[in-house]
Amino acid sequence: MDQLRRSLLEAPIVEKEGYHYFVHPISDGVPMLEPTLLREIVIKIIRKAELEDVDKIVTPAAMGIHISTAVSLMTDIPLVVVRKREYGLEGETPLFQQTGYDENQMYINDVDAGDSVLVLDDVLSTGGTLTAICEALDQDIGAEIVDVVAVIKKVGGENRLDQSPYSAKTLVNVDVVDGAVVIVDETGDD
Repeated sequence: MDQLRRSLLEAPIVEKEGYHYFVHPISDGVPMLEPTLLREIVIKIIRKAELEDVDKIVTPAAMGIHISTAVSLMTDIPLVVVRKREYGLEGETPLFQQTGYDENQMYINDVDAGDSVLVLDDVLSTGGTLTAICEALDQDIGAEIVDVVAVIKKVGGENRLDQSPYSAKTLVNVDVVDGAVVIVDETGDD
């Protein structure tokens, strides 16, 4: 069994306002992220994602940053972080992110019309973040979305990405059943 699957099966579950989620180093920064786990995930992303024509990796702050930084270092593809802070820079594009438990205004800088991008995130749960980012990149900026990858997909609830024209590849799909993480499928392909 690989480290990602093992670490998910051992992940603690917490409940906040009726929403059950697992606490994992990739999605939460706790417990401590072991370099071997990050390396395994980065290798899997590089094998799974369409990277040949990608100009930029785009990731939301904050928990996509460590994964995307590692992928950027291994592929020499520049990294753009979608921030929750407005800087007022030329070309900054706002977007509204709504998840199952939060909503925020976010901002994209340094992506231009015609750029080919990989959108990369830690967890796909409600699809709110990835849908908002993809819509802003595609419709507002005019970038080409080459691929969308999330490390972990939490299944079992409504996923806004499923109702959009965008789709995501995932490394592993999980559900929370009776207070434990269950691996739903081996491949994680949607």
